[in-house]
Amino acid sequence: MKPTLDRYAWTGIIIKLALGLLGLSAIVTEIAVLSERDAFAPARFFGYFTILSNLLVAIVLIVSAVLTAAGCGRLVDAFRGATTTYVLVVGIGFSVLLAGLDDLVFTAVPWDNIVLHYVVPIGALVDLLVDPPRRLRLRRSLVWLAFPLGYLAVSLVRGEITGWYPYPFLDPETDGGAAVAGTSAGLLLLGVLLIWGVCLLSGRGRQAAAD
Repeated sequence: MKPTLDRYAWTGIIIKLALGLLGLSAIVTEIAVLSERDAFAPARFFGYFTILSNLLVAIVLIVSAVLTAAGCGRLVDAFRGATTTYVLVVGIGFSVLLAGLDDLVFTAVPWDNIVLHYVVPIGALVDLLVDPPRRLRLRRSLVWLAFPLGYLAVSLVRGEITGWYPYPFLDPETDGGAAVAGTSAGLLLLGVLLIWGVCLLSGRGRQAAAD
């Protein structure tokens, strides 16, 4: 029997939809503005971890909202945990590694920068706090690292071939290969810590307990 959703649950659904649509709107706005300037290069645009992570979290949040309204939102809990981890790496990584580089332009529209690097990461974390996922096991959840590891490998290989790197901390010409390796290891460690935190958070809360 499908559970009856109360006002608390509907509030969570609205938050998911609003945040997902906001993230999508920021990405679509970027594409539209870049296209208008004849500067949209799909291979490069979708070569940014920021864009990929925000796109994934937006899709998962919208799907989660629809499934939650249908009474089966737990089906995507693992995806919520994974995409939240990715977008939190984006928010923390940007704040630590890129926010102080004033000579770099990160987005075509200033408000998109705020949405993609701050609003969506914070909102995704709030979503997990308001609606914690079902119990997630750390050992199984470490498979989430496959996506950032694959992204890192592709970015480094493509950069070696084309000379273009999506971020300066991935370019060996900036501070050397050792710096690239150290920064990459640090970001992956951050990912592991965030996965651990998501797993600790999981299985708690009124809705999670009811399942």
